Amino acid sequence: MDKYDDMHTNIEEEDIMKNKYLTCFIEEQVYGISIVDVVQITGMQEITEIPEFPNYAKGVINLRGTIVPIIDLRLRLKKEGAQYDERTCIIITNIEGLYIGFIVDSVNDVTNIFEDDISAPPQMGNGYVNTYITGIAKLNNEIVVLIDLKKVLNEKEIESFNMINEEIKGA
Repeated sequence: MDKYDDMHTNIEEEDIMKNKYLTCFIEEQVYGISIVDVVQITGMQEITEIPEFPNYAKGVINLRGTIVPIIDLRLRLKKEGAQYDERTCIIITNIEGLYIGFIVDSVNDVTNIFEDDISAPPQMGNGYVNTYITGIAKLNNEIVVLIDLKKVLNEKEIESFNMINEEIKGA
């Protein structure tokens, strides 16, 4: 196989993954996350709290030797907190080389959502646009809010988690 074949295969894989979304629930709402952004899904586990973390940042977990900050997506989206149960999952993603876990109420399915089924995110007053909502999709008569996990946290927050991660590694 030559370089062209490798490049061609990667482009085909990206095209296949482009329309695939992991759907999950927060409260009764279905959210979709591009499968390209999902590294792993894991069940709930013991979270070590870190002092002075914001309330939506629950702490860190040790995932096979890697320290992963954990964000409660429900709290980050300014929803009321909920008890974790056997359906609660952590979606692990990689943002700028840092693994970050996002707690969701439950994971639903990996499904195809095509561009034709996606509408632009709604605009708020004064031209405010919610940066992490990438679109609204209709799937089997259900509304799916598409979110970009890389934009749920701002640059400063990611930098803080990176610094804490480095301090923990150095300890």
